[in-house]
Amino acid sequence: MPPTITAFANSPDRGRGQARDMRVRWALEEVGQPYDVRLVSFEDMKAPAHLALHPFGQIPTYEHGDLALFESGAIVLHIAERHAGLLPTEPNARARAIAWMFAALSTLEPPIVELGMAMLFERDKSWYAERLPMLQDRVRVRLGELSRHLGDADWLDGAFSAGDLMMVTVLRRLHTSGLLNEYPDIAAYVARGEARPAFRRAFDAQLAIFTAASKGSQDR
Repeated sequence: MPPTITAFANSPDRGRGQARDMRVRWALEEVGQPYDVRLVSFEDMKAPAHLALHPFGQIPTYEHGDLALFESGAIVLHIAERHAGLLPTEPNARARAIAWMFAALSTLEPPIVELGMAMLFERDKSWYAERLPMLQDRVRVRLGELSRHLGDADWLDGAFSAGDLMMVTVLRRLHTSGLLNEYPDIAAYVARGEARPAFRRAFDAQLAIFTAASKGSQDR
């Protein structure tokens, strides 16, 4: 039996591939592992059955046999540890790839998400114009540091790894902010990730769900 992941029945990202099940889909596609998807509504996510899988009522979750996991980073790490292709075999390189997974989620993602939430939900606030530059500069600090590390390399540490997968999915959240344009090397890095066939398969699968949900709502 293939693993089963959960995803939004109607994603709020409107098919842009930013929902966090995208990370899990991409990882499964990279390692060639078939998977099933169970779509959940926002109401479903707060129901006891889903809360038993994810105590915070979010997506994605991952079920395979008697194992149930939540948190996209933990799920991707689990996949990478059990299938070849996302973590180096050399112990030190493997440890560094895992470190980059943590860096993506703990160092880069928080200021990027804070900026995105402000741009989405705070534009009508009196203090928005004053707060926005501060949020943008926090992201710029991290992008500058990442740019210095990346240099002219294709990936963060040798070959593509789960660290790059997580980092690219985090950085993609900046597409609508314009900040990636200030760092051409990082923009090119993200584009390389998005050009991977496994990414395209995962993106198209997620987009197909949103397209079908939108068509269904129009037909009603």
